[in-house]
Amino acid sequence: MIHPSAIVHPSANIAKDVEIGPYCIVGANVVIGARSKLLAHVVINGRTTLGEDVIVHPFASLGAASQDRKASDDISYTKIGNRTIIREYASIHRATVPGNTTAIGDDCLLLAYTHIAHDCTIGNDVTMSNLAQLAGHVVVEDHAGIGGMVGVHQDVRIGAYAFVGGMTRITRDVPPYFLAEGNPAEVHGLNSVGLRRRNFAAEAIADLKNAYKLIYRSGHNMRQAIDVLRGEIASDAGRHLLAFLEAPSERGILK
Repeated sequence: MIHPSAIVHPSANIAKDVEIGPYCIVGANVVIGARSKLLAHVVINGRTTLGEDVIVHPFASLGAASQDRKASDDISYTKIGNRTIIREYASIHRATVPGNTTAIGDDCLLLAYTHIAHDCTIGNDVTMSNLAQLAGHVVVEDHAGIGGMVGVHQDVRIGAYAFVGGMTRITRDVPPYFLAEGNPAEVHGLNSVGLRRRNFAAEAIADLKNAYKLIYRSGHNMRQAIDVLRGEIASDAGRHLLAFLEAPSERGILK
């Protein structure tokens, strides 16, 4: 299952049914799970782990040293979950912080030329469109979508089920369930299409609509909106939104 032109270090831990195509390079500390495929010209190095059924398209680079000026040769990691698809020329860098992991969840779709920098944490079922770029220490929660040519500042959080429109520059946290786009970026309401596709209950959507109005249309500042939300939230989705707003933030909430 390994093409004769591929270079695979004898210390790499490769499941027996993995397919490694022409001109791939796999380093000494790489682990690749069952049924995964490296199609061609893929480079994987560092302490990188791929889960099962991962597909990596040509010219992707996984586990390389970060572009952070503080990067050193200390041990750090890259982990990619099951069934994630990584398209052409994507790059995922290992963590800068010693012992840390750049982590990608299960069932993600990373389209061509996407970049995930050091120490990022990406949840499950996240989609990043072509040329979307994440700086270091970004957190993207489950089921979020990031449009093409989006640039995300380091330390930003993007909440679950949120969607960021194409060509947007994100410098502050995007709350879960909301739609953000523009330059400067603004929140424009719920990610209604995404919520309908995920079969959110009408009660949950109504709860989130009310939360959006309190945060962005009531004239309250963020602290005042949070205080009101505590007494009005009635759904699990609303409680997740409230927890996101109350959590520590390096960049502040997009407002």
